[in-house]
Amino acid sequence: MNLRVKQQIVILISLFFLGSLITVGYIESERLLPKKKAKAVVTNKNLGCVKCHSEKSPGIVVQWKESRHAALGVGCMDCHQAKEGEPDTWDHEESLVAIVPTPKDCARCHEQQAKEFTAGAHADAAKNIGRLDHFRGAAAEGSAPAAGGCQKCHGSAIKVLKGGQLDPATWPNTGSGAINPDGSKGSCSVCHSRHQFAPAQARQSDTCGKCHLGAEHPQIEAYGESKHGILFRSRAAEMNLDSAEWIAGKDYTAAPTCATCHMSQTKGQPVTHDVGQRIGRALGPITSIKREGWEKKRKNMQSVCGACHGPEFVKAAFVQYDAILDRYNEKFAAPAEKIMAALGKGGKLTKAPFDEKIEWTFFELWHGNGRRPEELARRFVSNFIPEAEALSPGIAARFLKGK
Repeated sequence: MNLRVKQQIVILISLFFLGSLITVGYIESERLLPKKKAKAVVTNKNLGCVKCHSEKSPGIVVQWKESRHAALGVGCMDCHQAKEGEPDTWDHEESLVAIVPTPKDCARCHEQQAKEFTAGAHADAAKNIGRLDHFRGAAAEGSAPAAGGCQKCHGSAIKVLKGGQLDPATWPNTGSGAINPDGSKGSCSVCHSRHQFAPAQARQSDTCGKCHLGAEHPQIEAYGESKHGILFRSRAAEMNLDSAEWIAGKDYTAAPTCATCHMSQTKGQPVTHDVGQRIGRALGPITSIKREGWEKKRKNMQSVCGACHGPEFVKAAFVQYDAILDRYNEKFAAPAEKIMAALGKGGKLTKAPFDEKIEWTFFELWHGNGRRPEELARRFVSNFIPEAEALSPGIAARFLKGK
């Protein structure tokens, strides 16, 4: 082999390696550099809104420009435009607008999502809070603390004043079960915060945790202390939250979030905005009950678990779960409910809510710190039973023996 041939071979090999380096560099740059954002499309009917609000409330305009809506030309009037005669129509800068876009408005583009959401428990959250056993704040303190507390998550019945303005006693409110002036229930922005409405935000457990927290409903604390929550915090950068599909086991494997298990797409299930489709047992009532169609709903949840866990592991986990709830029902919940019913029937309680000590004690058996097993047992034995016996001697013993 002469020198010239050797030089040509060296040149070819060098070009090959150079091409490889350029290719790898391009791939890595695409992976590491921020993705280019699509330019916001401002249509003529939205131009006035964008110009004015860029000065008066620039934050919402910036959020909107970062949204998928903006890239598609969906703007202010597409969501806020109202019609003459609608209950919350407001004459604003020579345009008829509604302050609060509702799921009915969102359904013009997101029909399936709105239908699923309306069928789910989130949309009925305001109705649930209306039951006085869950609404002790209003019963004891009045409406103002409830409006600033419980209703911020559960939702309020939003009332309209003259001229389309909203009653400040009921709004601002983006509770998941808000009862809107147009008759629809709920608020899409409870999870998809306005005006960006990003799926990536709704996929993070902190979004759920703004309502599902505290002693009354400590789901975010339970998640945060679990292996799932610990994995998420340690591997958050690997979650691929901006993925279009976001399928567990395909688009990400680092950890599940609340949305993974309760809402998001899996290899065998589509996305659902009805959070009850994968929940077989209700934990809200004092006695944990199996929900209608619970077998199918449990299979739906177990299918999600199967993205990371083997079938025997999943089955055993639900055996443990059922055993805990069944034991709680048998030992505490069922006797307590029977005792309270008997006290009421026997004339030992008035019809007014929370005007007797035992009503508060009963409520706190499954709310607040009563949700902790050791605290539940202490309150049941040391507080509830003695109070029941004081009102009707022998009543507790009858029901504890199953009579």
